[in-house]
Amino acid sequence: QVQLVESGGGLVQAGGSLRLFCAASGSIFSIYAMGWYRQAPGKQRELVAHITSGGRTTYADSVKGRFTISRDNAKNTVNLQMNSLKYDDTAVYYCNAIGRTEYWGQGTLVTVSE
Repeated sequence: QVQLVESGGGLVQAGGSLRLFCAASGSIFSIYAMGWYRQAPGKQRELVAHITSGGRTTYADSVKGRFTISRDNAKNTVNLQMNSLKYDDTAVYYCNAIGRTEYWGQGTLVTVSE
């Protein structure tokens, strides 16, 4: 089993920045990819950014150029730097890890005010 704990969410004005943190524990040797998803009210959960153990990244078109995902394999953490935040970025952000199965954190709320 893998446990994921997120932190760093909060309230920010449009144009501002936030950094999300996710720490993995447990059977971390099985993880080969980690990422962030988000779910806004009334919408489906969607991929925000994804990074493999080799450092290959994938971003949703809506966040390219504004968000940066990074991973510290030694510390078993994955972070998401979010700049130039928009109202539409408001959502619950979930940390995700892929190993023997898929794991999810409990989510952290990001609210962007206009």
